[in-house]
Amino acid sequence: MTSFFERLQQRKIVQWALAYIAAAFALIQVGDIVGQRFGWPEQAMRMFIVVAAVGFFVTLIVAWYHGERGAQHVAGTELLILALVLAIGGVVAWKLGPPSTPKAVVAATDAPPQSVAVLPLINESGDPKQDYFSDGLSEELISALAQVRSLKVIGRSSSFRFRGKDQDDIAAIAATLGVATLLEGTVRKQNGNVRIVASLIRASDSSAMWSQTYDRELKDVFAVQTDIATSVAGALKTTLLGKTLESADKPPSGNLDAYNALLQGRFYAARRNRADYLKALDYYQQAIKLDPDYAMAYARLANAQQWFVDWIATGEERKATTPQAQANAEKALALDPQSAVAMGVLGINQAWSQFDLKTGEATLRRALQLDPTNAETIYQHADVIGCLGRLDESVAIMRKVLAMEPLNAQFHFNMGQFLLGSNRLDEAEAELHRAIDLQPEAAGFRLMLVQVYIKQGRFDEALAASADEPDAATRRSELAQVYAANGDTVKGQAQLDDMLRLDGESNAFYIAEVYTLRGDADKAFEWLERGYTIRDPGTTTLYEDPIVLPALRNDPRMKAFAKKIGVPDPDTVPDPWANK
Repeated sequence: MTSFFERLQQRKIVQWALAYIAAAFALIQVGDIVGQRFGWPEQAMRMFIVVAAVGFFVTLIVAWYHGERGAQHVAGTELLILALVLAIGGVVAWKLGPPSTPKAVVAATDAPPQSVAVLPLINESGDPKQDYFSDGLSEELISALAQVRSLKVIGRSSSFRFRGKDQDDIAAIAATLGVATLLEGTVRKQNGNVRIVASLIRASDSSAMWSQTYDRELKDVFAVQTDIATSVAGALKTTLLGKTLESADKPPSGNLDAYNALLQGRFYAARRNRADYLKALDYYQQAIKLDPDYAMAYARLANAQQWFVDWIATGEERKATTPQAQANAEKALALDPQSAVAMGVLGINQAWSQFDLKTGEATLRRALQLDPTNAETIYQHADVIGCLGRLDESVAIMRKVLAMEPLNAQFHFNMGQFLLGSNRLDEAEAELHRAIDLQPEAAGFRLMLVQVYIKQGRFDEALAASADEPDAATRRSELAQVYAANGDTVKGQAQLDDMLRLDGESNAFYIAEVYTLRGDADKAFEWLERGYTIRDPGTTTLYEDPIVLPALRNDPRMKAFAKKIGVPDPDTVPDPWANK
């Protein structure tokens, strides 16, 4: 034994081993730091360590071979060569191994090259009250880029999910939105001047494909918008075919005060609640007063009014506001027959307020011919088609819409509604959960989820979902439906009494649903007729609803009622609930 250790010492194998370990350790530490900086996959380091371990034994063999005499010579130059071979071998092993790319990069590289999301421009004015201006410019850039047919552009609702949030993780944001590039920037508006800094970023490596700083007078903001949109389209090698990408919101007179008022109206209308709706009305009316020929101001005003009618208006408010929305949409079209926004508003007014679904669908088709990229108009068309009993078409259309707006809670809810009406309960539940996760405070999202649970007999889960409903009227309906379906007559009657007292002038269709679940067809038809009289939009959703039509389809009164509200005869539409 003694002679063996002496031979190891003579050949300086211990020195070789220690030197190799020190060199390998240093290389591994450097590799780890560099790998983190450049996003190398974990497999690269694992391969490197394996090669280092193999190289250790190779080093011992080389040391034994050279012996004591050669050790002094090799320990310097040749050990350095061995370290370099080790490093090169690690890289080669990584390259030869199976690829392992981070999920975000995979998703980003899978996105079509000609795809972009406009992140909300950051307001750098120092005044939060100027957020409306930076938001408005962001929306205008989305609208302008959407005019390029060959370009995939993510809609406002999804892009604006990143408003006020950290936008440094380019790859992750792009992967979430399904695009290859992001347009980001800042806005500073002060004393009649504006500075806009915009950059187009490639998601795969965070490199800038195009960047520009604009210092202009405020009156030149429309030209800047056009320049940015055109430059981005050019950087993405899209074909404009001679098209000029102009601002849709520009007032015909060029009045900047009217434009400012319109932007503020859009800012408050996007919040979708009663208080901000009233602020939006005031700003839109200011814009019209400042420029009486401002077609887009009339169109946006009509759009806000129709939203109010469809979602939160009382019976009296609905009666007063419905004709105003129609008149403002028609005024916008008289001023600008090419206004897709006005055409779309007129279509939903015809469908859900005038109960003329066929005319509404035709009008929405014309709106889509004018602007086939508007996600909200596409959804509205899908909804009218669903009301006409063509739910498979609605689902197919919504899949396209969700590719444009992957983070839009309302659209996931609508997809869930169409799937529910089609008796595809598991798919509907998944979409409704997605909608609630994206916007947990939204009123009404849980109603459809409660109906999924009722259809599946999951009454405890239905009650739990109802408890989280933020809207009192909808919560009353949810609870009344659960109790009626579960046979709890005492609690169910208490909820129904509250609905009759508080909701009869606004939510007649909800009451018809409750009576249907209680098995009282006479009362159900009484409240369906009431819904028609007060123009409750819910009444048009017979084919999207999982309760009323499935239970009353064979009642002779249903054929007459379907004809009255302008939907197809139930005998002509396949029944997804038959024999299930």
